[in-house]
Amino acid sequence: MASSADGPSTSQLSEKYVQDSFHSYLKSSLAQAKAERLLDADLLASAEGDLMITGPALCLYFAALRSTTEPPSVPLPRSSKSHSSQPTELSYENCPPAFISFLRVWANTVAPIQSLTPEAQHDLARVICGLPPLLPESHPSSTLVSGIAADLRAVAIEISQRRSFQDRYASDLQAALDAGAGPSGSSSPRKASFVPPPAYDPSPNASPRPSLDLDLPNPHDHPLPPLPHADGQLPPQSSGLLSPLSASRSTFSSSTSSFGGPPASPTILTQDTPAIEFIRETLYASLADALERQPSLRRLLKRDKTRAYFASVAFAVLDVATNSVTPDGAIIGVLGKPLTLQECPRALRPFMVEHASIGHQAKEMEEQDTQTAIELVQAGKNVPLSRLDRVKMMLEEGVGYEQGLNDARDGRRSVEGRAVAFANRINALSLGMTRLKAFRERQDDVFKVLAGIGS
Repeated sequence: MASSADGPSTSQLSEKYVQDSFHSYLKSSLAQAKAERLLDADLLASAEGDLMITGPALCLYFAALRSTTEPPSVPLPRSSKSHSSQPTELSYENCPPAFISFLRVWANTVAPIQSLTPEAQHDLARVICGLPPLLPESHPSSTLVSGIAADLRAVAIEISQRRSFQDRYASDLQAALDAGAGPSGSSSPRKASFVPPPAYDPSPNASPRPSLDLDLPNPHDHPLPPLPHADGQLPPQSSGLLSPLSASRSTFSSSTSSFGGPPASPTILTQDTPAIEFIRETLYASLADALERQPSLRRLLKRDKTRAYFASVAFAVLDVATNSVTPDGAIIGVLGKPLTLQECPRALRPFMVEHASIGHQAKEMEEQDTQTAIELVQAGKNVPLSRLDRVKMMLEEGVGYEQGLNDARDGRRSVEGRAVAFANRINALSLGMTRLKAFRERQDDVFKVLAGIGS
């Protein structure tokens, strides 16, 4: 597809042009959130928590505030090489096919976002950034804010799993850290420490990937609308594991060898293995089980390996949470060994607690789905797809896929977006765990195994 510096010359925009525009807005979004004290410099520099989700979700929020068309479209920035050109609207007519599902879900949030009061809009920004809302739970907008935040975060998760995003996010964070900095030398400059996960490297004979060091439009050409304060006034512009596993499946490398992929370096665990390695190998063993039980994940490997990796890890998290967590919060993992919360290093305890909470919520959801199905059958009505099944579909295919299914059925949607929010919770834990140093050390091996399975 041909394109010019000012944008594509054909009716359909190129993926590169849309990506450039998104990252330009993303830098401005992160910088403004920092100026509004919704994100601090320490968090931007460390990229801890779920900042990989927060950034894109903020960008989508600001895009919704700027949208002025019906149906909603995204006003794209002018190219830095031609300031006289008019911004392009990203619409259903010119959106690249790869981004249609993102646009569809985002467009459904525009009218609700714009209908919120300034106080509720401010709360939405806070929730996106992981801060508690200021309005009471009894406020009429509270449920709507939670649902919108879940949808925006779901699309952000989809974006964060794209390699093109991962390779550029460090520069986005750095631009936000540099924004509004004092005179040179007045303070030690902060450096973004974000490191993308390992990639599926092409074979030596394959054509190299095009450079991702792209010429971005100037973010100052398209200032963002300021975040409303809680008082409604606009501020001045700111510059799963089959428990217990047998010892023969004690490592991911041994578990995946049956798929025909290249074996990873064996990591034989003992009763004295450090907790982080124990958690890692438990999750990766369950990842192998997920691939074995769900042929659709293996098919996904053939068309989108990176997405298949994240989906497989998410299914492993759900499996461990529902099958391997004891009532007192311990995890029964490889070798049948329990890891208690007290034995877990303090820095890792939030991950264990979240595993237990996800498992509890999954069981509650399954029980509610079963009760609902019984009541519908007794009333002679059709039983729709359960919420937990919709969660699994979103983990594998993304929220856009779920939205497409809803459109095809009759627009039925989980009350308060609970299925979307639960899928987000699983995905957020997956992303957080795979960014831990011990997981990154083994991800190279895991990616090689998955690449072998999908080849």
